[in-house]
Order: sequence, then C-alpha cells, then structure tokens
Amino acid sequence: MHVSVVILTYNSERTIIPTIESALAVSDDVHVVDSYSSDNTIKILSSYPVHIIQHPFEYYAKQRNWAIENLPLKKPWELHLDADEMLSPELIEQLKNLSLFLQNQIDGFYIPRVVKFLGKILKHGGIYPTWHLRLFRRGKGRCEDRLYDQHFYVQGQTAKLQAIMIDDIQMDLTEWIQRHNRWSDLEAQEIFVGGAQKKDESKWAAGSPINQKKTLKQFYYNFPLFIRPVLLFCYRYFIKLGFLDGIEGLIFYVLQTFWFRFLIDAKLWELSRKNKLLPNP
Repeated sequence: MHVSVVILTYNSERTIIPTIESALAVSDDVHVVDSYSSDNTIKILSSYPVHIIQHPFEYYAKQRNWAIENLPLKKPWELHLDADEMLSPELIEQLKNLSLFLQNQIDGFYIPRVVKFLGKILKHGGIYPTWHLRLFRRGKGRCEDRLYDQHFYVQGQTAKLQAIMIDDIQMDLTEWIQRHNRWSDLEAQEIFVGGAQKKDESKWAAGSPINQKKTLKQFYYNFPLFIRPVLLFCYRYFIKLGFLDGIEGLIFYVLQTFWFRFLIDAKLWELSRKNKLLPNP
C-alpha cells in the first residue's frame, strides 16, 4: 500500500462506514480529521484501525491544508476524501496496483466522481462524471484557499484515472438546503469582493479538468444576474438531458442549477444595493 488517506468528517454517521471501509481497502494509514461531531461519528470510527484527530472547522480549504501540513502521513502518496465519498470496487483495484505509483513523471491523478442523489446515481446533466484531483504525491499538493468550491492542485504533471468514486448524498432535503444556503453566502461574498473564480487559475495546466471548469464558470458569470441560473438549468436539464435522470434528477437540477445559483445572484444583488455598487465578477 503506497497511499495515505485523509477524510474530513462532521456528523457523518450516515455515510462514514462505506467511506472508511473503502479507504481501508487501499491503505493501512487512514487519518480522519473530525470537526467535533455531536452524533455517533467518533463512536463508529473508534471501531476501525484509523487515526482520529479533532480540529476546529473554519472552511474546507483551511481544514484540508491543515491536514496536509500536520497529519503524520506515512505513505508517499495521499488521497483526500469527504465523509460521503466512497471508492468503487474498480477504483480500489486500481489503487492497489503498484505500477500506478511508479510513474515518476506524474505528481497527481484526477479521479472521476459521480453523484448519488436521493438514492440514484445521476448519469446526465453534464455531471457524469466530474473530475477532482484528490490523489497526489505527499508534499506536492495543496488546496486553493477559497471559501467555497475549492480544488486541490499540484505543480507537476497530472493524469486521469478511469475508475470512479461515488459522492453518496444521504442528507435529507432540509439539510441539503440549509448547507447550500450557507455556501451561497460564501460564494456571493467571494464574487462580490473581487471575483474569486479568477484567482489561482495558473495553478492548473491549460486544458486540465479544473481549468476547464473555471473557464466555464467565468463564462457563466459574464451573463446578467438572474438570467444565468435560468440558462444554466435549461442547459443541464434539457440540452445535457438531465430530464432522463427522472424525479431525482428533476429535484437535483432545479435545486442545484437553478435555486442555488439564483440564491447566489439574489445575495449579490442585496450586497450591491447595501454597498451601492455593482459586483465585479
């Protein structure tokens, strides 16, 4: 086993078991950074051979970078997971392959992630899969310092794995909406104070999945307030065939690509009115 695994948790009792068991299938050096959970997360984790440490949570990027800087990782590679992400059997087998880690010219790997929402894997809407740089050489990777929608980066060469990891969203819709309401505050704040989606783009190679995503996001923010969420929903639900994902897809695309983005625009409008100036995306 050549990889250490880092997992962030907070009140993750509903999802942590498949996450931790898939992590232990590829590593004997698994670390959990918990943000003082008040449910049974720590009790569940205590029954597994993992290193548990609790650290106050400010925002994801800061917590991820704290883990990189402070955990006693033993392996030459590190894999970062959220508490609701699990490795597919195919990805587990790929990560057990020694030759994967002997490619001296590669410092990081993008992993395709699929979304499981309300018990169904969404296969349309342009989100099957999304790419995330979660596996990299120890000491080579960092997380960009953003309040929301942060990504890992490495300065060296990267490659793509083909086997998927699954983002199993098991929270109920009330909690989902509450979290996205908080995240909309962070996104609106970053955009209003200077267009955070522009900064740090040089950290990703031209043509990389993250660079492409940032370019598309910048294109999105060039459209007028309140118009762009409608256009994004129509694009994902109709043009990218999101309607084929059934009722689960309808709920997801309305909430994620319309309501959430509309809420961000509403908060931007509110900020601009309070400050009597326009946002500068």
